[in-house]
Amino acid sequence: MLRYIVKILVSSIIIALVSEVSRKSGYIGGLIASLPLTSMLALFWLYNDTKNPSKVAELSTGILLFVLPSLIFFVAMPLFLRRGINFYVALALSSGIMMAGYAFFLLILSRFGVRL
Repeated sequence: MLRYIVKILVSSIIIALVSEVSRKSGYIGGLIASLPLTSMLALFWLYNDTKNPSKVAELSTGILLFVLPSLIFFVAMPLFLRRGINFYVALALSSGIMMAGYAFFLLILSRFGVRL
């Protein structure tokens, strides 16, 4: 239980840090958010919990594969916002486009015989 609480606290601190830094500078906040801190924490916690390098390698490969379609969100979101679309609508639309990107990417992977 203590390990679970530590996971939550460390992850929450990183999210709060990005949020606070972004108030002063969106670019520095973006830099911190773009660091693979979440991925590194997930890899760390997974290894710490399982001591299984093969599980960590599988997660790392999954992260690499799914970074590509997730980038669609970061293209769409600022485009919508700069066109004056309401934040929540832009968030929903960008998320929907990203999900479509994931579905398309999974279709492409399956055509190459990659099963997830």
